[in-house]
Amino acid sequence: MNYDTHFAGTIGRTYKDSTPWTPPAAAAPHNAPDVIFIVLDDVGFSDLGCYGSEITTPNMDRLARDGAQYTNFHVTSMCSPTRACMLTGRNAHSIGMGAIAEWSGGYPSYRGNISKRAATLAENLREHAYSTLAVGKWHLTPMQEISAAGPFTQWPLGRGFDHWYGFQGAMTDQWNPELFRDNHPVDLTPSPDYHLTCDLVDESIAMVRDHRVASDTRPYFMYLAFGACHFPHHVPADIVAKYKGRYAKGWDAVREERLARQKALGVVPPDTTLPERNPGVRPWAEIDDQDKQFLERSQEVYAAFLEHTDQEIGRLIDYLDREGRLANTLIVLISDNGASPEGGPLGSVSLNMRKAIYHGPETAEQRQASLDTLGGANTYPHYAAGWAQVSNTPLKWYKMNSYGGGVRAPLLMHWPKGIDAPGLRKQFHHVIDLFPTVLDVLGVEPLAVHQGIEQVPVQGTSLKYTFAMPNAPTVKVTQHFELNGDRAIWHRGWKAVTLHQQGTDFDEDRWELYNLDNDFSECHDLAARQPEKLQEMIDLWWSEARAFDVCPLDDRKWGRLPTEAPRTVTQVYRYHAGQGRIDRLSAPDLSDRSYSITAEVNIPPRGAEGVLVAFGTALAGYTLYLKNEHVVHEYVFSENEKYVATSAVAIQPGRRVIRYEFSRRGPNRGVGRLSIDGAIVGTVSVERTWPHRAVQTGLTCGRDSGLPVSAEYESPFTFTGEIHKVTMEVAPDGQPDSTFPGRAAEIEQ
Repeated sequence: MNYDTHFAGTIGRTYKDSTPWTPPAAAAPHNAPDVIFIVLDDVGFSDLGCYGSEITTPNMDRLARDGAQYTNFHVTSMCSPTRACMLTGRNAHSIGMGAIAEWSGGYPSYRGNISKRAATLAENLREHAYSTLAVGKWHLTPMQEISAAGPFTQWPLGRGFDHWYGFQGAMTDQWNPELFRDNHPVDLTPSPDYHLTCDLVDESIAMVRDHRVASDTRPYFMYLAFGACHFPHHVPADIVAKYKGRYAKGWDAVREERLARQKALGVVPPDTTLPERNPGVRPWAEIDDQDKQFLERSQEVYAAFLEHTDQEIGRLIDYLDREGRLANTLIVLISDNGASPEGGPLGSVSLNMRKAIYHGPETAEQRQASLDTLGGANTYPHYAAGWAQVSNTPLKWYKMNSYGGGVRAPLLMHWPKGIDAPGLRKQFHHVIDLFPTVLDVLGVEPLAVHQGIEQVPVQGTSLKYTFAMPNAPTVKVTQHFELNGDRAIWHRGWKAVTLHQQGTDFDEDRWELYNLDNDFSECHDLAARQPEKLQEMIDLWWSEARAFDVCPLDDRKWGRLPTEAPRTVTQVYRYHAGQGRIDRLSAPDLSDRSYSITAEVNIPPRGAEGVLVAFGTALAGYTLYLKNEHVVHEYVFSENEKYVATSAVAIQPGRRVIRYEFSRRGPNRGVGRLSIDGAIVGTVSVERTWPHRAVQTGLTCGRDSGLPVSAEYESPFTFTGEIHKVTMEVAPDGQPDSTFPGRAAEIEQ
């Protein structure tokens, strides 16, 4: 074969997409800026100082002062959809991310990942000689794909990024996070002064430094997504102390003060009305003094969390400035949605999904006891819904709603070489507009075909025109919103919106009508006075819904997940010392089932100690370990309730089989037995077990990384003997109580 002739014949050949393949550009467009997207999490419209807050945020305020600050910018009302929109320039439902990644329900709009028909900004910029770097939260991978086996096609490296250091899912512990580098879990044992936000900025600076060492001319795109300020609100105590007493006046007074500052700054019109409290938020004057103490403290912690994040953003900005790169770096900073009401009416010391659903409310005594430690490693706190409404001042409702409190967000754009007139911008824009803005800045077109797949047309509108014309009319015409049945439509200044109650008929939802040009805070409902206009807007919503694949409407939230088929055989899992961390949702599901943990170990003559297997943290989890020549199993139902079995005899050197067996004795309770070489050496009555596997961290073998499950040791408490293997057996559903069958199906992890 004449290879020269053969391959020459393929050059320029078109395939079924009829688009010739072209190689990536050897160089970026002339004078192309570096681009950094910074994403805050659950930060409300008014939380930054430049948007009217009393919270100290000088570094983000600097971006506003020297760049463009947008007051009419909108997002989706939850994190995964906003991130998908930001990275692709398409509406969330159009690309399979109509809800968070966990709520993938099988419909095309709810796949739990970004469609391959929507190449990300990283995938686009790679074609123009950009290096692509991701740091922090991802939350765009289906939860069943978060494992060492992948697949990794929806991880950052599978969606166009060259490097990634960060975490999967909605949240992580800021003191003891579960991190990944590229596609591999990181075995992190934090130092006493560790904090995730600092770590993410350290990594961001290191990635930029290494990139610049390798290439002084090639630009980069960095996607930096903080865990802050999503709960858990974790922050150093010295910053919390700065806010002591700041919130004693209560949320009603703080809302009024923020609105006054917003008017003075020009962030909102002078005639903006402060809405009534959201349903469920009590007047501050009616709250008893003991509850006020915890409420004040939880807001002090939140404020400190945001200030701490601002300090770290400032460290990144200062680095770019020292290196002479700030002037030609386009920095885009947003929050992914409005502030969160998930803390409920009183906030929480250790909010997590299990506790909120199954444990019932915390007691006043538990909240009071946490005042001096709130925000520390042994708490997992969230503030109350009343403070979330403060964060969203002057807007109604919250994250997950389509009112302003859920979808109007801060946007700061800083680019000294490209933004001619710093200051406020009032044009309506949406998060899908950021992707085309970057391409517009570079003067390039979005990919029409990527990896042989025809692309969905970009649906956003560039806002580059606002850089030079701060007062230019809005060029955007229409934007729809939908999440869990809450719906809204904006069109030429008008907005129709409805608040859907889960489980009710969508046709029975009551729509409201607002003219946002004259009613910033959505206080004056015009639906009754202008029914024709309302119907026009509702009809437009349905038209947009059909055009952008919003339907079918689905309000089931966690109910979208397919019902797990009853287990009919025992599941067997094998683990080995030194293996990578197993994600919590890939670990064995022990929920209301009998199970056993069997560790085959070798104890040297000098003895051994350490963790054999651990799952979760001190807030909820279990651990099997050796200490002081005894075997111990601890089952932590919550930070205030644990069940411990300790061997009555010392373990002897040599090859040993250690086993903990839990036998179910009725719903969510049972008996645990500890044995060495088949002999029972300890028992414990377990009065409550988790109805659902919603522990916040994963499983490790031979060590306990992060916040230790047991207070009897310090992490990582690595086992000093030899582990041959650890086997976990989980009984099938429907087994009679107190029985445990033999093994059947094995799962090697």
